[in-house]
Amino acid sequence: MTDTLEQTPARPTPSTVERPTRPAACAIGSLIFLSRWLQAPLYLGLIVAQIVYVVVFMVELWHLAETVIADPSHIDEATIMLSVLGLIDVVMIANLLIMVIIGGYETFVSRVNVDGHPDQPEWLSHVNANVLKVKLAMAIIGISSIHLLKTFIAVGDLGRAGGGALAGESYTSEGVLWQVVIHMVFIVSAVALAFIDRISRPKAH
Repeated sequence: MTDTLEQTPARPTPSTVERPTRPAACAIGSLIFLSRWLQAPLYLGLIVAQIVYVVVFMVELWHLAETVIADPSHIDEATIMLSVLGLIDVVMIANLLIMVIIGGYETFVSRVNVDGHPDQPEWLSHVNANVLKVKLAMAIIGISSIHLLKTFIAVGDLGRAGGGALAGESYTSEGVLWQVVIHMVFIVSAVALAFIDRISRPKAH
């Protein structure tokens, strides 16, 4: 004789029960979701700032060319170096703007449909809020390094009274020390952000 077990239907768990959605809740949720488009004018404004930096770069490049052409036999190497570092500084800030514009729009507003495009940035395929923070921190470190390098050009004159001076800017030992401290703070912050991003990723089984 075989025992027959009657199978009783499983009770639905609270997570599987479909709750009726109220029209008011749907309307509020849709409005909140659409509010992300309020950030679109901010990124458009950053594009205008990018255009301004292009103009600044061209003006600085023109001044550098004028300096060299005016008296090519008496070129001050330190002045040329400062001008080139200024151009690099503008380029790095422009790169920072590009990362904020594209990465921020992709993360917080809407997807940028550039899949398969030959000029698609490599970092855009896996961009998220944490990756964007780390990349922005690295860009800020690069900009800070350029400013610190400008300061180091005048470090040789810090021993004299009143500090050093180069291209109309004066430098003191205390000022250089604070620049180095702030630069180190940027580096520590970037390392901390990278560490937080790493521990927040789901572990692969």
